[in-house]
Amino acid sequence: MKANMFLELKQRNLALFWFGWFNIGLLLFALMMFAVDNTIVSGINAWIKPMKFAISIAVYSWTFGWLLHYHTRPKVNSLITAGVIITMFVEVALIYMQAFRGTSSHFNVYTVLDGAVFSIMGIFIAINSVINLYVAVLFFSKDISLDGQALWAWRAGLILFFLGGISGGWMVGQLSHTVGLSDGGPGLPFLNWSTVAGDIRAAHFATLHALQVLPLMSYFITTRLGVSTQRWQVAFIIAYSILCVYLHIHAYLRLPVLAV
Repeated sequence: MKANMFLELKQRNLALFWFGWFNIGLLLFALMMFAVDNTIVSGINAWIKPMKFAISIAVYSWTFGWLLHYHTRPKVNSLITAGVIITMFVEVALIYMQAFRGTSSHFNVYTVLDGAVFSIMGIFIAINSVINLYVAVLFFSKDISLDGQALWAWRAGLILFFLGGISGGWMVGQLSHTVGLSDGGPGLPFLNWSTVAGDIRAAHFATLHALQVLPLMSYFITTRLGVSTQRWQVAFIIAYSILCVYLHIHAYLRLPVLAV
């Protein structure tokens, strides 16, 4: 099943298929560097953040490679694909560069170079957000070959995915992801979400990954449940949206997503 899914993805969008695997290669490189480089940035190994972003960008690339297949205008899809690859390549390249330098990539404005790096990242993420909004709008057009529950799952996922950028913008404006304390304190393993204060990253993560969760749950509901599937899907979309809002409020109240 998994092999068939990747074969299908390769046929749907070859460029995003390989860009996703390129990021998996970056993940393996970061794992190797993690084993040999003990540099600490913001309380954790410098290579943990590159790992997380490599995974995230791989999943994002494959998701867009899959969903763009439902849009019936190939030239537009090619432009969107190029935009995703360019913006995400700049993002991940700068994150890896900063890890090599032994410093943080986000919220780092302490030197001219670091400030320039962070500004460039912000510009390309803003461009990527515009692309995401455009794709969300496209999924409400007549050029989509889906209908019914699957279409609404993708629409809801794309809307939440775009809205997840709001909390990303808030973190940029505050030059911090922790609410109530400084960044770099105790956190969950690997994710490093704060266990002693609010952390917007948890809410940001959940909202962004609605783009995967909602379509996958729609598929599960459609194939596994025999009756009232539309009612179940609407209920799940509402419940997941409430969860995203709750996680944001929870963080703004300076409460950790999980206290350890």
